[in-house]
Amino acid sequence: MNARLSHRDEWPASLRDAMFELLSAHFVGVARDQFERDLANKNWAVLVRDSTCELTGFSTFALYRTAFRGRTMSVVCSGDTIVDRSRPASTALFRCWIQSVLQLHEPHSSDPLYWLLLVSGFRTYRFLPVFWRRFAPWHDQPTQPGALDLMHHLATERFGACYEPATGVVRFERPQVLRADLNGIPRGRLDDPHIAYFAKRNPRHECGDELVCLTRVHRSNLTASGLRMAEAARLPTSLAGA
Repeated sequence: MNARLSHRDEWPASLRDAMFELLSAHFVGVARDQFERDLANKNWAVLVRDSTCELTGFSTFALYRTAFRGRTMSVVCSGDTIVDRSRPASTALFRCWIQSVLQLHEPHSSDPLYWLLLVSGFRTYRFLPVFWRRFAPWHDQPTQPGALDLMHHLATERFGACYEPATGVVRFERPQVLRADLNGIPRGRLDDPHIAYFAKRNPRHECGDELVCLTRVHRSNLTASGLRMAEAARLPTSLAGA
């Protein structure tokens, strides 16, 4: 699998069609107009292709600057993300994603960078502790008041009334729900404290509710596995329109 960073100026209709088809193959309730609106609010994507150049995965994201309590910061907010589960497992998407985000943040490296992520599936939530030392919400430690206030601020700024501060969940009017064979948590997986916590914090995840998660994007916050991804060989990038 090969992954590359792509700016939105490089997303022709044929690519958007392929992205929509891939997303629709894994989720129900995917509406084309909603997909296009979400895409219009993103400025970057990591595209994963196989040896035949067929699109096998992608992750869109918005990278922007904002302020909280008088301090400027950068935020990367993830949008639609999917990898074709019929293909062999690969770290290409995250490897490209973390390298790209760190590279794009370099002009503003004096400001903190945060990742705002919505999670409706246990696999995505379980992915967080593999690569990040700390993130919120965390299963065995309460979120510190300052971090919680920042999470509320960023989620409200981005998702408005769809965000419920009391639960930390975003409920969209037209949620995307994983296909039946991908939805739900196998009973044995609930022995994992991270997965059990996710199920408790987002009890309606099977209906498409999204748990808001936040982590500081910095090399010091990466696990050993995360550092290996960040320090891998330089990836092919295209920064047109940056």
